[in-house]
Amino acid sequence: MKKIYLLLFIVFSVKIFSQTKTIHVYVALCDNKYQGIVPVPKTLGNGKDPRNNLYWGAAYGVKSYLKYKTKDWSLVANLKPDNVNVLERVLFKHKSKDMYLLADAYDGEQIKNCTIDFLKASNNQRKEEIVYKDKRLNFGGSSNLVSYIGHDGLMDFNVSIPYNNSTSNKKDVIILACYSQHFFSKELRKANANPILLTTNLMAPEAYTLKAALDGWSLLESKKEIKERAAKAYHKYQKCGLRGARNLFNTSLK
Repeated sequence: MKKIYLLLFIVFSVKIFSQTKTIHVYVALCDNKYQGIVPVPKTLGNGKDPRNNLYWGAAYGVKSYLKYKTKDWSLVANLKPDNVNVLERVLFKHKSKDMYLLADAYDGEQIKNCTIDFLKASNNQRKEEIVYKDKRLNFGGSSNLVSYIGHDGLMDFNVSIPYNNSTSNKKDVIILACYSQHFFSKELRKANANPILLTTNLMAPEAYTLKAALDGWSLLESKKEIKERAAKAYHKYQKCGLRGARNLFNTSLK
């Protein structure tokens, strides 16, 4: 009997680890003009210029960091966005795992639409399929995990989203934005989403934190372990003290 249980466990584990994992990252480009932020240098804060934007093309922006500063991800495709609010769309593949990451750079002026699209995806809405080398990849509301990166727009505006209350599949979500636990909890609860990493204070939503969290998530680590990875990465780059970094992140709704 023990052999049977062991065999079933092995089969189940192989099935879980062999499934293609997909991640969809929604990036609201930093924008001095259209967002309620402390202004950054003009080049970094032009929400219509992905190439130089703080959260996309700058050194620690999502596209640049994953492409140039990590050995784990490869940029495999630049895709034409089918959403008028998205200025750039890129597809990454993990080098050692069957895992893909789709990142969308939203015009900074369209931060509200970016936020709404992310929240709908967290509720298993806005499902998308992308074909890459004859492989069908599921993103949007069909992703295994969705993430929002950028200014916390819910500090400035409200959203009214018709959530699907019958959904039983809790979507894993990561939100790297100032005070995301406080401002996003109400919406995530209505979306029936599963928070993997949220923030409790002001923060720099840069890609090294996202990468660290995804490292733990891809290994099926606990939320506590993922939080620790994120805190160590944030302290490494921000020099804020590990204790402070640990206090910055949370994994539950408020």
